[in-house]
Amino acid sequence: MAKKLYVGNLSYNTTEDGLRNMFSVYGTVASAKIIFDRETGNSKGFGFIEMSTDEEATAAITGTNGQEFEGRQLRVNEAIDKPRRERSGGGGYGSNW
Repeated sequence: MAKKLYVGNLSYNTTEDGLRNMFSVYGTVASAKIIFDRETGNSKGFGFIEMSTDEEATAAITGTNGQEFEGRQLRVNEAIDKPRRERSGGGGYGSNW
């Protein structure tokens, strides 16, 4: 089962391909995703990597956490899923509340 890792303190110039290449040394990278600001389109400086197995994920964390990548010291750990926020219908004009 794939394990998702949080990768923080990324350079704002880091690409998903660059991130994938860095982590591929530790095993099969199922996915690489950098998070971008919706309004500006700029990187937020963090992303997520999915490794194919728990063993590969552990090796990737050990091998990359605290290491320098593109001039920044990475923070890498197991990602924690946030619970989905419920969307309310709002309370504006025409609301039934």
